[in-house]
Amino acid sequence: MGQTNYSNQTNITEPHIFCFPSNAKLFLAVFSAVLGNFNFGFSMVYPSSAIPQLKNIEDPRLRMDTDMVSWFGSVFTLGAAAGGLSAMVLNDKIGRKLCIMMSGVPSAVGYLVMGSAQATWMLLLGRFLTGIAGGMTAASIPIYVSEISHPRVRGILGSCPQVTAVVGTLSLYALGLVLPWRWLAVAGEVPTLIMLILLCFMPDSPRYLIAKGRKDKALQSLAWLRGSGANYMTEFNKIEQSVATQGKISFLELRTPFYYKPILIAVGMRFLQQMTGITPILVYLEPIFNMTKVILPGQYDAAIVGAVRLVSVLIAASLMDKAGRKALLYISGFLMFLSTLTMCLYTHTNPLPIHYINISVTSDFIARQPETLLQAAPPSLITLIPLISTMLIIFGYAMGWGPITWLLMSEILPLGARGVASGLCVGVSWVTAFALTQLFMKVVDAYGLFVPFLFFSVVCVVNIIFTAVCVPETKGHSLEDIENYFRFGRVRSINTT
Repeated sequence: MGQTNYSNQTNITEPHIFCFPSNAKLFLAVFSAVLGNFNFGFSMVYPSSAIPQLKNIEDPRLRMDTDMVSWFGSVFTLGAAAGGLSAMVLNDKIGRKLCIMMSGVPSAVGYLVMGSAQATWMLLLGRFLTGIAGGMTAASIPIYVSEISHPRVRGILGSCPQVTAVVGTLSLYALGLVLPWRWLAVAGEVPTLIMLILLCFMPDSPRYLIAKGRKDKALQSLAWLRGSGANYMTEFNKIEQSVATQGKISFLELRTPFYYKPILIAVGMRFLQQMTGITPILVYLEPIFNMTKVILPGQYDAAIVGAVRLVSVLIAASLMDKAGRKALLYISGFLMFLSTLTMCLYTHTNPLPIHYINISVTSDFIARQPETLLQAAPPSLITLIPLISTMLIIFGYAMGWGPITWLLMSEILPLGARGVASGLCVGVSWVTAFALTQLFMKVVDAYGLFVPFLFFSVVCVVNIIFTAVCVPETKGHSLEDIENYFRFGRVRSINTT
């Protein structure tokens, strides 16, 4: 059977990348995929609004104590780790698009279980299932978006998974102001169903299709994504050449710098991203504000922080292809260091308001006597410090260490190991998140809120050093160019020549 000679086909003039007719379908495909990240952000912070209600609920079968709150907040990350590990296999077996679609099953079932929960075990099961979905999308969507995007817009489109996750988070905080916890679970079903419907009409990644030998289908996919007026043949030939140089990798090949250096960088970034404490801060955001007695009610503070996070991640998206990845990582790490250190100093010097003295304040006590604690003394303007500090933590994270770790993971991992390595990154990330989320409330109850924030500030310094020593600048380079630089040993910087 003869092989089609794609290189002989006529090339067409390169389109303007932001020309709407040429990119409308690409944007639609990205939007369809990143709805999974919207659901991920929504489900991750679901406990922030649900915990205050479940700690005071009349039904003893659903009422939560400190240990149960810790499990309710952290079991999602266990599911995410399992989902990430399953995506290691599914990404390369069935493709990126189908893996994203499969995540809709545990997501829909998980929300259904939580919405109809009659006991705490059902809430934990629902959280675990939605975590599996989150882990699958976290390992699949960045790769799918990166592989279907043109190099000139890959930076801004590569930030879309983080942007939509932030929008999902903000939506949860906003809906939590008006909806009870059961209806919040019902609301989570909507983006899942829309995602599944839209993805039925979207193509799979051209790189994945070429790697599977389905070149005709890959060409159709690329033509659909770029538009009829685009010079997609040049890009197709370049992808084909890159894929041809990579086969199935062996264990011995993993020992070469071409494979192990980008994998270690990606895993290290996902590990350090979680070590900044972003997951427990987001999951327990409303309880944290209740503990620090911010002048506004906790649920309103959470919504404000969610809005700040959205603004900051949009700023980062606009700067991604202008300022570069490393510059934003430096800014992000520095802002997070200053704000976590401020939070540490404030909670250490002002551990509790005056009316907390001589009271053993645990989460159980707060649950039993919320009105007494809230009414004992009016909050002062100084309590705006933890609100502002938390806003800066979220702002700094969303400027760099949030979106760029997702983007760089999809950019620097070699194609031959991209599916497996992305699953490994997500697995490491969420195992770390589970440990932090499980321990956070217990450490706060035992030692005070300043201890975890002191730890997070130290991690931010480590992140700045890691960025300087290990992270390459990938702005403006195609995935094939990035692979070639790792192949020839240039890790710390990628030249533009």
